[in-house]
Amino acid sequence: MTNKEVNMGGQAVIEGVMMRSDRYISIAVRKTDKTIALKREENQPWGKRHKLLRLPLIRGGVILIESLVHGIRALSWSAEIAIAELDGNLPNSKQSNSWKSTAGTVITLIIGLALGLFLFFWVPLVLTNFTGVKTGLAFNLIDGILRLIIFGLYLGFISLWKDIRRIFQYHGAEHKSIFSLENDCPLTVDGARSFSTLHPRCGTSFLLIVMLVSIFVFMLLGKPETYTDRFIRLLFVPVIGGISYEFIRFSSKYRNSKIARICILPGIWLQKITTKEPDNDQLEVGLIALRSALGEPLTDIVSIVHYDSNGKQLQFNIASVTQSETEKAAT
Repeated sequence: MTNKEVNMGGQAVIEGVMMRSDRYISIAVRKTDKTIALKREENQPWGKRHKLLRLPLIRGGVILIESLVHGIRALSWSAEIAIAELDGNLPNSKQSNSWKSTAGTVITLIIGLALGLFLFFWVPLVLTNFTGVKTGLAFNLIDGILRLIIFGLYLGFISLWKDIRRIFQYHGAEHKSIFSLENDCPLTVDGARSFSTLHPRCGTSFLLIVMLVSIFVFMLLGKPETYTDRFIRLLFVPVIGGISYEFIRFSSKYRNSKIARICILPGIWLQKITTKEPDNDQLEVGLIALRSALGEPLTDIVSIVHYDSNGKQLQFNIASVTQSETEKAAT
């Protein structure tokens, strides 16, 4: 299998990056002492467990929920690292593997989905009602435009936070790392530095496609007159996610065609908000996460502190230094 055929996805977390392949999920987090906390666990995508979950239109919604679950878990572990550093302790491995942690992930997922549906689907619906439009076409067009405006304002607002801007830098590091893999370049800081922070398969692009597809799907449902009609619209969100995924998949497969490049442009433009240029330390973290997700042991790198899937720190006989540390010693 070539690097271009490797199914690699990722997400920025607190001071780090999560990478996910069909074999492993790896989370790399930069600590205040400049070492990198690295956690890796085996991964079996949900779609590989059940054939039904691989069917077109169904697989998009499944992958979306699966990504949310892994993303929340990765964010939680990166938060544990940050809190442990403030307290001067190691992450609590017993707590991270307990039923409380699982329950916390489920509750966070439910709350996150509920807030997303409320902000990006229910609020535009209510606001559109105040316009007094009568036809279903006009209603859904205004509803869709309001949804896009709210989405854009939300991203613009959170990008003003300093901590969020650092996460956006790690988002850029994630994209540069994946570009380096896809182009068979060395998985080093120098090898990845020249690539763009804007990637056509980004989750931000996917969310934008969801917003656009929802306009056309809701047009088929007409104007919602009752609360039941509004509830039915919410039930169609997984269908919209499925259609959006197939669109992203199609545009990625034919990304060299003019039509595909035009279709992905809005998502690329939006990434200019959600990705920022990373520094070398941040890019190194993204590459470490990617190399770990590919199955590299990385046990000979002195700046990495390894953790098992339960969050327990591991010990290795370490004898060498990372590229970034060598460069710093030479300057």
